[in-house]
Amino acid sequence: MIKLTARQQQILDLIKSAIENTGFPPTRAEIAAELGFRSINAAEEHLQALARKGAITIAPGTSRGIRLCESMQDRDGLSDRRPLGQMTLPHAALQQLSLPLVGRVAAGSPILAQEHIETTYNVDPGMFSQKPDYLLKVRGMSMRDVGILDGDLLAVKKVDQARNGQIVVARLGDDVTVKRLNKTGSRIELHPENPDFELITVEEGREDFALEGLAVGLLRTFS
Repeated sequence: MIKLTARQQQILDLIKSAIENTGFPPTRAEIAAELGFRSINAAEEHLQALARKGAITIAPGTSRGIRLCESMQDRDGLSDRRPLGQMTLPHAALQQLSLPLVGRVAAGSPILAQEHIETTYNVDPGMFSQKPDYLLKVRGMSMRDVGILDGDLLAVKKVDQARNGQIVVARLGDDVTVKRLNKTGSRIELHPENPDFELITVEEGREDFALEGLAVGLLRTFS
């Protein structure tokens, strides 16, 4: 059994809670703010310690590349740590998940229509909190404060329902948007994570509104 310090356990619990509630692990800045650290470097040091102890893995090159691990006992009783949701397959190539990349979406057409698909990416399925169905190219900075930036590739699982607080992809009229969901009664609120953008409100049952999916991860490319 892995022994964690009280602070490490607190951070691990925070990561679990964030993934359960929003589908995303927290950023270093969010961990630092939640736990009162003076800098994100302190959060990074604790994350690296958790990774060394096998409680998490950290994927390089992604803004939210923290993955929880689970203990798997082999037949000899030895502990093997693997990312949650990642299976042992007979060939490395089979571990790749093929995801279509959706660019601009034409009004009124299905989000996965062939004309919207720019290319296909092969990715490690263990990078995501749930298995995604497609990648959506993010446009704009309305979700900047949760680390979702213009040009990022959002991993999306197709769903028609989501919980309050989760980040969703929604269709509203001619637009497809990424926002945080909050529903009260028949009122649906789509919250930006940037004060420069306005809250979007719709009434349940509106014909030109549809939930297209749930955000379950993020990829970022660097030039």
